[in-house]
Amino acid sequence: MSIDVGAYIAEFGSLAEARGFTARCLGSTAAGPLMVWLRPGESPARYLSAGMHGDEPAGPLAALELLRRGEFDSGPWWLCPLLNPTGVAAGTRDNAEGIDLNRDYWNRRTSEVRVHAEWLESLPCPRLFLSLHEDWESSGFYFYEINLGDDRPDRAAAILDSVSPWFPPEPESLIDGHDIRGPGWIYHAAEADLPADWPEAIFLAKRGCPLSFTYETPSALDIGARVEAHVAAVKAALEFDR
Repeated sequence: MSIDVGAYIAEFGSLAEARGFTARCLGSTAAGPLMVWLRPGESPARYLSAGMHGDEPAGPLAALELLRRGEFDSGPWWLCPLLNPTGVAAGTRDNAEGIDLNRDYWNRRTSEVRVHAEWLESLPCPRLFLSLHEDWESSGFYFYEINLGDDRPDRAAAILDSVSPWFPPEPESLIDGHDIRGPGWIYHAAEADLPADWPEAIFLAKRGCPLSFTYETPSALDIGARVEAHVAAVKAALEFDR
Protein backbone atom coordinates (compact mmCIF):
# COMPACT_ATOMS: atom_id res chain seq x y z
CA MET A 1 0.00 0.00 0.00
CA SER A 2 1.05 3.62 -0.48
CA ILE A 3 0.78 6.57 1.89
CA ASP A 4 -0.34 10.03 0.78
CA VAL A 5 2.45 12.12 2.29
CA GLY A 6 0.50 15.40 2.45
CA ALA A 7 -2.58 13.80 4.01
CA TYR A 8 -0.47 11.84 6.49
CA ILE A 9 1.46 14.90 7.68
CA ALA A 10 -1.75 16.89 8.03
CA GLU A 11 -3.46 14.18 10.10
CA PHE A 12 -0.42 13.46 12.24
CA GLY A 13 0.16 17.17 12.84
CA SER A 14 -3.43 17.81 13.86
CA LEU A 15 -3.44 14.94 16.35
CA ALA A 16 -0.01 15.82 17.69
CA GLU A 17 -0.93 19.46 18.28
CA ALA A 18 -4.05 18.38 20.17
CA ARG A 19 -1.83 16.24 22.42
CA GLY A 20 0.63 18.96 23.30
CA PHE A 21 3.29 18.48 20.62
CA THR A 22 5.03 21.28 18.75
CA ALA A 23 5.86 20.80 15.09
CA ARG A 24 9.17 21.66 13.49
CA CYS A 25 10.07 21.46 9.81
CA LEU A 26 13.66 20.28 9.28
CA GLY A 27 13.66 20.73 5.53
CA SER A 28 11.76 20.25 2.31
CA THR A 29 11.70 17.48 -0.29
CA ALA A 30 9.95 17.11 -3.62
CA ALA A 31 7.25 15.04 -1.91
CA GLY A 32 6.72 17.23 1.15
CA PRO A 33 8.41 18.50 4.29
CA LEU A 34 10.54 16.50 6.69
CA MET A 35 8.71 17.07 9.95
CA VAL A 36 9.38 16.31 13.61
CA TRP A 37 7.09 16.77 16.59
CA LEU A 38 8.30 17.43 20.12
CA ARG A 39 6.50 17.10 23.44
CA PRO A 40 8.31 18.98 26.23
CA GLY A 41 9.20 17.63 29.64
CA GLU A 42 11.86 17.60 32.34
CA SER A 43 13.41 14.14 31.99
CA PRO A 44 15.43 12.90 29.01
CA ALA A 45 13.14 12.27 26.06
CA ARG A 46 12.13 9.09 24.34
CA TYR A 47 12.46 9.18 20.55
CA LEU A 48 10.55 7.26 17.88
CA SER A 49 11.17 7.28 14.14
CA ALA A 50 9.53 5.58 11.18
CA GLY A 51 9.28 5.91 7.42
CA MET A 52 13.03 5.58 6.85
CA HIS A 53 12.30 3.24 3.94
CA GLY A 54 9.40 4.22 1.72
CA ASP A 55 8.28 0.66 1.03
CA GLU A 56 7.68 -0.04 4.74
CA PRO A 57 4.32 1.62 5.46
CA ALA A 58 3.46 -0.17 8.72
CA GLY A 59 5.88 1.99 10.70
CA PRO A 60 4.36 5.38 9.87
CA LEU A 61 0.86 3.95 10.26
CA ALA A 62 1.77 2.49 13.66
CA ALA A 63 3.26 5.83 14.77
CA LEU A 64 -0.04 7.48 13.86
CA GLU A 65 -2.00 4.81 15.71
CA LEU A 66 0.17 5.14 18.82
CA LEU A 67 -0.41 8.87 18.76
CA ARG A 68 -4.14 8.38 18.30
CA ARG A 69 -4.28 5.98 21.28
CA GLY A 70 -2.42 8.37 23.59
CA GLU A 71 0.74 6.29 23.99
CA PHE A 72 2.91 9.43 23.70
CA ASP A 73 0.96 11.43 26.30
CA SER A 74 3.37 10.83 29.19
CA GLY A 75 6.72 12.60 29.47
CA PRO A 76 8.86 14.22 26.78
CA TRP A 77 8.87 12.68 23.31
CA TRP A 78 10.41 13.34 19.91
CA LEU A 79 8.52 11.88 16.95
CA CYS A 80 9.79 11.65 13.38
CA PRO A 81 7.24 9.38 11.70
CA LEU A 82 8.06 10.02 8.02
CA LEU A 83 11.82 10.32 7.57
CA ASN A 84 11.83 9.67 3.82
CA PRO A 85 8.98 11.63 2.18
CA THR A 86 10.10 10.99 -1.41
CA GLY A 87 10.55 7.28 -0.80
CA VAL A 88 7.19 7.01 0.94
CA ALA A 89 5.47 8.86 -1.90
CA ALA A 90 7.04 6.55 -4.49
CA GLY A 91 6.81 3.36 -2.41
CA THR A 92 10.55 2.78 -2.71
CA ARG A 93 13.12 1.82 -0.10
CA ASP A 94 15.50 4.59 -1.15
CA ASN A 95 14.89 8.32 -1.48
CA ALA A 96 14.42 10.07 -4.83
CA GLU A 97 18.20 10.04 -5.40
CA GLY A 98 18.31 6.26 -5.02
CA ILE A 99 20.11 6.37 -1.67
CA ASP A 100 19.26 4.27 1.37
CA LEU A 101 18.93 6.87 4.12
CA ASN A 102 19.59 4.29 6.80
CA ARG A 103 23.15 3.84 5.56
CA ASP A 104 23.95 7.56 5.40
CA TYR A 105 24.45 8.74 8.98
CA TRP A 106 28.24 8.74 8.64
CA ASN A 107 28.69 10.27 5.17
CA ARG A 108 25.49 12.41 5.20
CA ARG A 109 25.26 12.61 1.44
CA THR A 110 21.51 13.20 1.50
CA SER A 111 19.80 16.40 2.54
CA GLU A 112 17.28 14.39 4.59
CA VAL A 113 19.93 12.74 6.77
CA ARG A 114 22.04 15.88 6.96
CA VAL A 115 19.26 18.00 8.48
CA HIS A 116 17.96 15.14 10.59
CA ALA A 117 21.37 14.33 12.11
CA GLU A 118 22.06 18.01 12.77
CA TRP A 119 18.71 18.29 14.54
CA LEU A 120 19.47 15.26 16.72
CA GLU A 121 22.90 16.66 17.53
CA SER A 122 21.29 19.90 18.71
CA LEU A 123 19.37 18.02 21.42
CA PRO A 124 20.37 16.05 24.51
CA CYS A 125 20.72 12.34 23.87
CA PRO A 126 17.40 10.47 24.22
CA ARG A 127 17.08 7.81 26.89
CA LEU A 128 15.28 5.38 24.56
CA PHE A 129 15.12 5.08 20.77
CA LEU A 130 12.41 3.08 19.00
CA SER A 131 12.69 2.57 15.24
CA LEU A 132 9.88 1.01 13.18
CA HIS A 133 10.88 -0.96 10.08
CA GLU A 134 9.77 -3.89 7.93
CA ASP A 135 11.48 -6.79 6.14
CA TRP A 136 10.10 -8.36 2.97
CA GLU A 137 12.28 -11.46 3.44
CA SER A 138 11.03 -12.40 6.92
CA SER A 139 8.07 -14.56 7.86
CA GLY A 140 7.98 -13.48 11.51
CA PHE A 141 8.74 -10.53 13.76
CA TYR A 142 12.24 -9.69 14.94
CA PHE A 143 14.14 -6.80 16.45
CA TYR A 144 17.62 -5.39 16.95
CA GLU A 145 18.61 -4.31 20.45
CA ILE A 146 21.56 -1.99 21.05
CA ASN A 147 22.10 -1.77 24.77
CA LEU A 148 24.76 0.25 26.57
CA GLY A 149 23.25 -0.44 29.99
CA ASP A 150 21.79 -3.31 31.99
CA ASP A 151 21.08 -6.59 30.22
CA ARG A 152 17.33 -7.40 30.44
CA PRO A 153 16.42 -10.67 28.72
CA ASP A 154 13.01 -10.40 30.38
CA ARG A 155 12.36 -7.22 28.41
CA ALA A 156 13.23 -8.92 25.12
CA ALA A 157 10.89 -11.79 26.03
CA ALA A 158 8.10 -9.34 26.85
CA ILE A 159 8.47 -7.61 23.48
CA LEU A 160 8.27 -10.89 21.59
CA ASP A 161 5.34 -12.07 23.71
CA SER A 162 3.44 -8.82 23.03
CA VAL A 163 3.65 -9.44 19.27
CA SER A 164 2.70 -13.12 19.44
CA PRO A 165 -1.03 -12.57 18.74
CA TRP A 166 0.00 -11.41 15.26
CA PHE A 167 3.39 -12.93 14.46
CA PRO A 168 5.74 -15.56 15.83
CA PRO A 169 9.42 -14.70 16.17
CA GLU A 170 11.33 -14.93 12.92
CA PRO A 171 12.42 -18.61 12.83
CA GLU A 172 15.80 -18.22 11.13
CA SER A 173 18.97 -18.54 13.20
CA LEU A 174 20.74 -16.07 10.90
CA ILE A 175 18.67 -12.94 10.22
CA ASP A 176 19.84 -10.44 7.63
CA GLY A 177 23.35 -11.75 8.10
CA HIS A 178 23.24 -11.46 11.89
CA ASP A 179 23.47 -14.19 14.50
CA ILE A 180 20.59 -14.21 16.95
CA ARG A 181 20.74 -14.27 20.73
CA GLY A 182 17.31 -15.89 20.82
CA PRO A 183 14.45 -16.41 18.35
CA GLY A 184 13.63 -13.03 16.81
CA TRP A 185 16.23 -11.18 18.91
CA ILE A 186 19.45 -9.69 17.54
CA TYR A 187 21.65 -8.25 20.28
CA HIS A 188 23.74 -5.89 18.19
CA ALA A 189 26.97 -4.19 19.17
CA ALA A 190 27.12 -0.39 18.94
CA GLU A 191 29.11 -0.68 15.71
CA ALA A 192 28.00 -0.48 12.10
CA ASP A 193 28.17 -3.64 10.01
CA LEU A 194 30.11 -1.59 7.46
CA PRO A 195 32.22 1.26 8.91
CA ALA A 196 30.99 3.97 6.51
CA ASP A 197 27.33 2.87 6.41
CA TRP A 198 25.94 4.05 9.71
CA PRO A 199 22.21 3.52 10.30
CA GLU A 200 20.28 5.83 12.56
CA ALA A 201 20.52 3.44 15.53
CA ILE A 202 24.32 3.32 15.34
CA PHE A 203 24.51 7.10 15.03
CA LEU A 204 22.44 7.46 18.21
CA ALA A 205 24.43 4.80 20.07
CA LYS A 206 27.64 6.64 19.20
CA ARG A 207 26.08 9.77 20.67
CA GLY A 208 25.41 7.86 23.90
CA CYS A 209 21.79 6.73 23.58
CA PRO A 210 21.74 3.91 26.15
CA LEU A 211 19.06 1.72 24.58
CA SER A 212 17.46 1.27 21.17
CA PHE A 213 15.09 -1.20 19.58
CA THR A 214 14.64 -1.52 15.83
CA TYR A 215 11.47 -3.48 15.13
CA GLU A 216 10.97 -5.44 11.90
CA THR A 217 7.59 -6.78 10.80
CA PRO A 218 7.16 -9.15 7.82
CA SER A 219 6.07 -6.82 5.03
CA ALA A 220 4.56 -9.57 2.84
CA LEU A 221 1.84 -10.23 5.42
CA ASP A 222 -1.33 -8.36 6.42
CA ILE A 223 -0.84 -4.61 6.89
CA GLY A 224 -3.28 -4.40 9.79
CA ALA A 225 -1.41 -7.12 11.68
CA ARG A 226 1.91 -5.41 10.99
CA VAL A 227 0.63 -2.12 12.40
CA GLU A 228 -0.77 -3.77 15.52
CA ALA A 229 2.46 -5.69 16.04
CA HIS A 230 4.47 -2.46 15.98
CA VAL A 231 2.04 -0.83 18.39
CA ALA A 232 2.27 -3.77 20.79
CA ALA A 233 6.07 -3.90 20.62
CA VAL A 234 6.40 -0.19 21.38
CA LYS A 235 4.03 -0.48 24.33
CA ALA A 236 5.97 -3.48 25.68
CA ALA A 237 9.25 -1.57 25.62
CA LEU A 238 7.65 1.39 27.36
CA GLU A 239 6.48 -0.86 30.22
CA PHE A 240 10.16 -1.14 31.16
CA ASP A 241 10.75 2.61 30.87
CA ARG A 242 8.43 4.19 33.41
